[in-house]
Amino acid sequence: MVQEIKNLAEFKEIISGDKVVIIDFWAEWCGPCKQISPIFEKLSADFPNLAFYKVNVDEASDISEEVGIRAMPTFMAFKNGAKIGESVGAIPTRLQELIASAAQQA
Repeated sequence: MVQEIKNLAEFKEIISGDKVVIIDFWAEWCGPCKQISPIFEKLSADFPNLAFYKVNVDEASDISEEVGIRAMPTFMAFKNGAKIGESVGAIPTRLQELIASAAQQA
């Protein structure tokens, strides 16, 4: 299940845990974001040992500024407060590779 992160304090708390977290940085107006969203949802069910979240970059611009989002969608993996992987663009194979790689660190 994918949950939404609403603010920077919540974001910092979520990524600082020892569980691997995958975050989809997206925007309402972003067509490619909408195209890959169902794939992200499906992958969240396939990897129950990881935590999946979304950040709407327009509603939580402080988070996107904190991590330096330049394009949407951007997917990032975090563990213990550190970024352990990133994929930019609505490319399902790259997203799957990011999640599989992050899962090995879980």
